[in-house]
Amino acid sequence: MADEVKPHAGASGASAELIEESVETVTVRRAPKVIVFLVLGAALGILLAVILTYGFGVADGSGNEQSTMSGASYTKGQVFGFLVLVCGVAGLAVGGIVALVLDWTVGRRPRRIEVDREHVTTVD
Repeated sequence: MADEVKPHAGASGASAELIEESVETVTVRRAPKVIVFLVLGAALGILLAVILTYGFGVADGSGNEQSTMSGASYTKGQVFGFLVLVCGVAGLAVGGIVALVLDWTVGRRPRRIEVDREHVTTVD
């Protein structure tokens, strides 16, 4: 379409504005915010670590976990730290994969729309 140029007097009347208007066609594509999915995935991984640490314990009442393989004794804080590392990274990865799958499915349908574009130049 043709550009239109309209002179316009400002509020004070001392300066003038030159407004150029045009209609353009642009492509709009929806995309998920990946960082939100990564943070939610990591948060769910940490929640899972809390549940695994404090939901299942030993019945001896000492507060320490006994390893069946090595015989070493670990506190609940140490077990929670190990599980946060594993579950947090796994949740981060799952959140990223979900974001990518949503981006591939939702992002495949770009739409073309017409927009009005105005370029305002102030002339003193």
